[in-house]
Amino acid sequence: MYLFTLGDIKNLFPDEKVKTIKNNFIRWLSKRYFVRLKRGLYEFVEQGGELKIPDLYIASRLHEPSYVSLETALSIYSIIPDIAAAVTSVTSQPTRTFKNKYGSFFYRTCQKKAFTGYRIMLYEGFKVWIADKEKALIDFLYYRSRLGQSLDFDEERLNKEILKKINWVKAFRYVKLFNKKTVKLTKKCEEYVKC
Repeated sequence: MYLFTLGDIKNLFPDEKVKTIKNNFIRWLSKRYFVRLKRGLYEFVEQGGELKIPDLYIASRLHEPSYVSLETALSIYSIIPDIAAAVTSVTSQPTRTFKNKYGSFFYRTCQKKAFTGYRIMLYEGFKVWIADKEKALIDFLYYRSRLGQSLDFDEERLNKEILKKINWVKAFRYVKLFNKKTVKLTKKCEEYVKC
C-alpha cells in the first residue's frame, strides 16, 4: 500500500477508537512517516531510500474516478512525439489541478456517458487506468474542439503510421458520445491520416 487515506488506516486498526487513530495520524505525519500528496491522500516515506512511484499511478489515485488520457496517453502510445510535461486525465468528477512533489496533474471533466474506453495497464510495475488509443485521440479532439480553435494536424505532429493502424470504427463509436464538432474534427483527422 504505497498511497493511502485515513480510511485505510481505520481499516487496519478496526478495534481502535477513531479519535486515537486521528491523534496518532497527526503525530505520524509530524514525524514525517508519510507525506501528504493532497488533502486525504498520503504516501509512506521509505526510511533510508525513496521509492519511485510513477506519476501515472499518482494520477490514478489523486482524483478518482479518472483515467490517463489526452496528451499524456497520446505520448505513451507515440501518437504525438512530445513527452507531456504534466499528466492529463479525464474524470466524471469536477475539473481539478493538483501539484505535488511528483509534478502537475490536470483532470478534465466529461459527461458520465463518455467516461469509458479505458483499461488497466501495468506501468513501471504499478496498475494505472489509461484510455485506449482510440479514446485518447477522441478525448484530445473533443477538448481541442471545446477551445474553439482550429486544429492543425501537421502542427500537432500526429504520427500517421500509428493512426493508420487504430480501429477507426471503434473511434467513431466513441465520438458519438460527444458533440457534432468532435465528429467533424474526427472525420478531418481520419482524412488527414489517409493522405
